[in-house]
Amino acid sequence: MAQATGPSRSHPATLSDVARLAGVSVATASKALNGRSQVRAETRQRVIEAAERLSFRPNQVARGLLAGRTGTVGLLTSDLEGRFSIPILMGAEDAFGAGEVAVFLCDARGDAIREQHHVRALLGRRVDGLIVVGSRTDPRPSLGRELPVPVVYAYAPSDDPEDLSIVPDNVGAGRIAVDHLLACGRTRIAHITGDPGYLAAQDRAEGALAALADAGLVLVGQPRFGAWSEGWGRAATAMLLDRHPDVDAVLCGSDQIARGVMDVLRERGHRVPEDVAVMGFDNWRVLTSASRPPLTSVDMNLEQVGRAAAHALFTAIGGTSRSGVESLPCRVVIRGSTAPLS
Repeated sequence: MAQATGPSRSHPATLSDVARLAGVSVATASKALNGRSQVRAETRQRVIEAAERLSFRPNQVARGLLAGRTGTVGLLTSDLEGRFSIPILMGAEDAFGAGEVAVFLCDARGDAIREQHHVRALLGRRVDGLIVVGSRTDPRPSLGRELPVPVVYAYAPSDDPEDLSIVPDNVGAGRIAVDHLLACGRTRIAHITGDPGYLAAQDRAEGALAALADAGLVLVGQPRFGAWSEGWGRAATAMLLDRHPDVDAVLCGSDQIARGVMDVLRERGHRVPEDVAVMGFDNWRVLTSASRPPLTSVDMNLEQVGRAAAHALFTAIGGTSRSGVESLPCRVVIRGSTAPLS
C-alpha cells in the first residue's frame, strides 16, 4: 500500500489534502471540521487527526461561508478612553478570544452620526453581531430592530425593551455598601454622591436608603448630590460636619469623592476609620490603593459585564435570543477605611 503523503512545504495544506489523507470526500472533511452532526464520531476523529498531522488551518472566510458566519463581531463604544468602558471591552474580548472570534473595535466618541457610520462599516464587513458599550448607565437610543445581526447593549441599556441589555446592579450596589457599613458597627451614615442627572447616582442612593430602612435606620441628612470630584467631596464633607459632627460613616458615590471626604475628615481631626468610616464606588485602583488608609470601594464587576454581554451575543448568533435588562451583582472590596469599631 502506498503511504499517504502530505502537501509539499512550498504551499500550506488544503481541505483536499486533509480529505485525501483521511480517506473521505472533501464535503465530509468540511462537515467534520465544522462540527456538523451528520458525520460519524470515528470519521470526525480521523479527519481531525489528519488536519493536525498536516498542520491544516482552514481559511476563516471559507469556513464562515460554509457556516453562514464570518467569525467576527463588532464592539462599538462611545468612550474608548473611559475607565468604565475599557474593563467592559476587556471582558468581552477575553470571552471572544476563548471562542476564537475576531473583534473589530470602533469608537463613536459620543457622536450619533459617527456611531451610525461605524455600524454601516461593521455590517459591510459582515460581522456576526454587535456589542454596544455605553459610557454611563443611563438608557441610550436603540440601534433599531431592522439590523441583520443581533445586538447586545452593555453598561448603558437600550431604551427599547425588546433589546437585550447587560448592566451592573447599581441599586443592589447601594444596598451591599450600606450592609457592609452596618456590619462594621456604623449607624450614623451619610451619603455624598455625584451628579443627580446620572441614573447611577440615583440608583445607588435608592439602594442605600432601602438598606438603612430595612435596618430601622435613616440617613444622616439627605443624599448630597454634586459633582463627581474630590472638590465636591471636600465641600460636602465640610457642610456635613458643621451640621452633623457625630456622623460615623460616609458612603461616597465615587472613589474621587471619597478622596475629598477623607481630606477634610483628616483636617478636622477625625480619624479614618476609627472615628468615621469612608467607602467609595467604582474600585478605581489608582485612587483606592493610594489613599491613606486604603479605600474600601464597591467594584462594579465591569469585566464580568463584558464577558456576559459576549456570551449573550454568542447565544443570539446561535439562534437563541432574549430581551430586557439583565442586572449583574457588584461586590465590596474591603480595605482599611472601614475597619469595624472596637
